[in-house]
Amino acid sequence: MLSEDNKFSVLEEFKVGEMKKLILHESPKAVSEEVFYNSNNDPISLKSLSGRLTLVNFWATWCAPCLEEMPSLSNLQKIKGSEKFNVVTIATMRNSPKSVEKFFNKMSIDNLTKYQDPKGKLARSLKIAGLPLTILLNKDNQEVARFIGDADWSSPHALRLIDKATEVDLEN
Repeated sequence: MLSEDNKFSVLEEFKVGEMKKLILHESPKAVSEEVFYNSNNDPISLKSLSGRLTLVNFWATWCAPCLEEMPSLSNLQKIKGSEKFNVVTIATMRNSPKSVEKFFNKMSIDNLTKYQDPKGKLARSLKIAGLPLTILLNKDNQEVARFIGDADWSSPHALRLIDKATEVDLEN
């Protein structure tokens, strides 16, 4: 049951179509401080993403549902990416930088940063057991929702949900 003081509870009515699988947390949860890496192998933490609503997707080049989902994540970033909302994809576990690069090129994805969690430490710290898995972080860098499995993130249902989540996130 969602607590009444959780402003993201209004998203319940936006869980339509495949967005019904979105799990809204009773209250926002702190995120791990475990690091992941950018394409230059610089360490980054989820905390560095604060300041805007962020959809963080964990995926792998060898995961068939992840491959199906990735174009919609790229489209979502093209459609909704702004100073208020961002899509972050993190290749977790055994994905060489070369295989990630090859995958992004094959899928013609040029608007998402190639982040990696090479040993799966971040994924494990967030209790991510299967891929793909997507978490929604509020501007204060807390996990407010989780989506297990793949989705069409650029579908009308997903876009409406993201619009409402962005609107709610901007409220003080």
